[in-house]
Amino acid sequence: MPLTVAVQMDPLETINIAGDSSFALMLAAQKRGHKLFHYDAEDLNWSDGHLWTKARPVTVQDVVGGHFHAGDAVRLDLGDEADVVLMRQDPPFDLGYITATHLLERIADKALVVNDPVSVRNAPEKVFVLDYARFMPPTLVTRSLDEARAFLKQHGAIVVKPLHGNGGKAIFRVGPDGENLSALIEVFNQTWREPHMVQAFLPDVAKGDKRIVLVDGEVAGAINRLPGEGEFRSNLAVGGSAEKTELTEKEREICAVLGPELKARGLIFVGIDVIGGEWLTEINVTSPTGIVAIARFDGTDVAGLIWDAIERRLTERAG
Repeated sequence: MPLTVAVQMDPLETINIAGDSSFALMLAAQKRGHKLFHYDAEDLNWSDGHLWTKARPVTVQDVVGGHFHAGDAVRLDLGDEADVVLMRQDPPFDLGYITATHLLERIADKALVVNDPVSVRNAPEKVFVLDYARFMPPTLVTRSLDEARAFLKQHGAIVVKPLHGNGGKAIFRVGPDGENLSALIEVFNQTWREPHMVQAFLPDVAKGDKRIVLVDGEVAGAINRLPGEGEFRSNLAVGGSAEKTELTEKEREICAVLGPELKARGLIFVGIDVIGGEWLTEINVTSPTGIVAIARFDGTDVAGLIWDAIERRLTERAG
């Protein structure tokens, strides 16, 4: 049955369709006959028990420079007129993002919001992962320079990153000499009010950082992301490259432990990051990526699997 799908994401004009997972989801939805609307999270409105937005009906095509056509904006009641809301705007995971989850939560009994807004709010990528500390590299969450120095002394080299960062931005490696650690913590403390994440540096990151995509708790595919020249960060957004990969036994164990909890929380599309085949570093639930690269390397239609899961959940709701 054709669905009305509202996509909450960044402007369509700005996306790179060659690797954009949200665009891939839109293409897959349109292929199934679903009707697409696009809107910005900043355009959400609530009144008299209704959540609505000014949304543009859109059609999409896999053509660089001509990848979408948008009609005139209309008033779209997300609870009464949409079947599915895809919450796909990029972080930062700030108060604007959190407020959008609070608003979408109020229509989650009418439209299926993917991922579930309550779970997204309660599972930021670098905080939710702390529930699975046994799979993580040695990790410290702090604003304290003294604690960071002691952690560096214990582990020899460390990585410092913002707790709610994304896309590999503002991640720094500090060597055993601790040079610039005090200045770095000072800048972090001035920039962010929340604590920061400090982790033991894993030399195996040179071999890649694996993105594993889970759909409704089941492994759908994976890619290995390799750092660019002169980089230790492997995120595709900062110049990393992708290659075909397989899961290690440890990675399968991690996915088996996470899967049931992700499904129970309504986290249908999740990307986890694993270094060295064994170290879990993030659980990405806000706007995970990677499905285009997976399709390119092994032919798996992850976007289709996500829509299968969405449609299955809608059928269960109806029945």
